[in-house]
Amino acid sequence: MRAPNQEVAIAVMGATGSGKTSSSSSTSYPKLLPTEHKMRAPNQEVAIAVMGATGSGKTTFINLASGSRLRVGRGLQSCTGTIQVAQPFQLDGRSVTLIDTPGFDDTTRSDTDILKMIAQYLAVAYQNKHRLHGVIYIHRISDNRLGGVSRRNFKMFRELCGDTSLKNVIIATNMWGEVDLSVGEAREAELAREDMFFKPVLEKGAQLLRHENTLASAQALLRTILDNHPIPLRIQHELIDERKNIAQTAAGEELNREFIEQERKHREEMAVLKQEMQEAIQARDHETRKELEEEQRKLEKEMARVHQDSQKLASNYNEEKARLEERLQEVSQRSKQEADRAAAEHHRRIHDLETKLDAASNASAQEKEAMRREMNDLRSRVSAPKGGFFSNLGRAIDGLFGMA
Repeated sequence: MRAPNQEVAIAVMGATGSGKTSSSSSTSYPKLLPTEHKMRAPNQEVAIAVMGATGSGKTTFINLASGSRLRVGRGLQSCTGTIQVAQPFQLDGRSVTLIDTPGFDDTTRSDTDILKMIAQYLAVAYQNKHRLHGVIYIHRISDNRLGGVSRRNFKMFRELCGDTSLKNVIIATNMWGEVDLSVGEAREAELAREDMFFKPVLEKGAQLLRHENTLASAQALLRTILDNHPIPLRIQHELIDERKNIAQTAAGEELNREFIEQERKHREEMAVLKQEMQEAIQARDHETRKELEEEQRKLEKEMARVHQDSQKLASNYNEEKARLEERLQEVSQRSKQEADRAAAEHHRRIHDLETKLDAASNASAQEKEAMRREMNDLRSRVSAPKGGFFSNLGRAIDGLFGMA
């Protein structure tokens, strides 16, 4: 039996622009047994995170499922920039919260900032004994292959999740309307069977499902997570239980490996530029020399940025997390005060309408019905799901990082 109005928080992950949506099973991999979905602690919030690359359709999926109006980017331009939390909504008698996360190819923030933001959000939630019931990773089936950006996003996603939480992971393919069905099915089969794609996570319990860009499809996908037993992600375990610095986590080490590789490539490019510059000087080719000098300045700027991001990963994490916790307390207190004021005002208005209705012996049937409708509307607002812990945490982190 489900406890009424339990908040279900679902974080949706995936590449930006993947269009995360509902689905039907598309592989023969075993699904979780029903008994694994039925164990639910009373009054437990259920959180679902949505992840994916920029432009994958994460925000579009969340808005469709929740009826929210979170900002949606266009094309490969990110509009999220920070973590967005949808307004809680009811599904099968449960209060569900979807958490929108930016991709690691975000056009407004560095990968270091994205990792620190997601890590802080997840760490503070876990520290306060709030766990995700599942993670949805959105992937565009319209993509010809799992390219460099998508593969990199999925690699970071794997490092964030680890292995033990994969049975609570859904890989949702979307944008099926943009490809011929036979082409989409062939890509889906390749993603499921290849070791370099999704096969390793499917073998560890993740599910590969389709989202058909309809509300029914989105709800069907969410129902596969609704009754999960919450399991902490690897990065939550690393940061809180093992007390690791963010640079020591699997995700942090993966990002640092990328920085090292970028720096190596930059050094090679700089060596080539210097050689070409020397040749241009000897040949007295002033036009080519100017072009090479401009390329060198750009490369030096990029090298400085990569070095700065690498240094920033290991610095100030604990201080930033402490500020987030302080901000969370402020937001939670203010949210409670606002909710109490709104409830008091609604109750006052309901009481006034009841008194007016009792005294309205001469009122027309239409007037009485209008008053009853207004009372029912006010009662619905009082009993409607309110933003819980995950919503407050989202507002707190937005206050620190700000909307891009």
